[in-house]
Amino acid sequence: MNFLRACGRFFEQKIGLHRLGIALSIIIIAVAAVVLYRKLHNINISKVLTAMATVEYKDVAISALFVALGYFTLTFYDLFALRTIGRRDVPYRIAALAGFTSYSIGHNVGASVFTGGAVRYRIYSAWGLDAIEVAKICFIAGLTFWLGNITVLGFGFSYHPQAASDIDQLPLWLNRALGIAALVTLTGYIAWVWRTPRVIGRQNWQVRLPNGPSTLLQIVIGIVDLSCCALAMYMLVPNDPHMQFIDVAVIFITATLLGFASHSPGGLGVFDAAMLVALWEFDAEELLAGLLIFRLLYYLVPFMLALAVLGIREFKLHFFERRNASGG
Repeated sequence: MNFLRACGRFFEQKIGLHRLGIALSIIIIAVAAVVLYRKLHNINISKVLTAMATVEYKDVAISALFVALGYFTLTFYDLFALRTIGRRDVPYRIAALAGFTSYSIGHNVGASVFTGGAVRYRIYSAWGLDAIEVAKICFIAGLTFWLGNITVLGFGFSYHPQAASDIDQLPLWLNRALGIAALVTLTGYIAWVWRTPRVIGRQNWQVRLPNGPSTLLQIVIGIVDLSCCALAMYMLVPNDPHMQFIDVAVIFITATLLGFASHSPGGLGVFDAAMLVALWEFDAEELLAGLLIFRLLYYLVPFMLALAVLGIREFKLHFFERRNASGG
């Protein structure tokens, strides 16, 4: 035990989680760069453009609908977090504004914990929330995200480990074991928070974790969000050869998490490399066309909308401030 504590102190003093995170991000990005070069250096750009043009409008429209539903679900991350910290006075429209804009901008700029937190603070501070309350909202929203991911990937890895092996290159038995371990851990967490109120943090930063029923609601919100995103991607992958939705969903969510871990804007490069490696059965040009359309629908369009919404909001706030200052 003393040896483990000594190792822990050495890690905190000499390495630290921050440095470890930076090193991990660099490794992931470097590996992704190598993979992308190997996959794309012989790619035919004209074939990619042709493939994009030949994607059925119906599939693009359905994908866009799932993207919209996914972002609609994201608004409930913030609403749930607000209710959890006791700020029921903040209406849904404000939670929706903060949720949509923070995630849209965070997804594209990168370092979403900081960028999304800054956007949330700008919006919620107008309703009297301080930095600590906004930090709690970010924490609860992040917890909802991870609970949904653990649930989906736990079942996915357990039920269909081959899809996981296509992306992480691990043996089937190990991926199945990882899935089962994730579900066991999730079950243990739900049991832990089920009845007794659980508070984490210390001093002036403490947050009460959602109880058992509320945690199940968190998981549902996360599952719906991830399912919508995975369905949006599923509509854009090539039709031949046919692939089951569960396969694409497991690969998509795992690739998304790798992109998230890299801290690159929108998981750029990392997400794409993982998808190209795992979905090797598809024609590279056709798959790349689908990935580009997905990026347009899920990243670029919401990003532009979020900037427009925030710009209009800032203009109105500035206009009314000047009007009040002039006594008009």
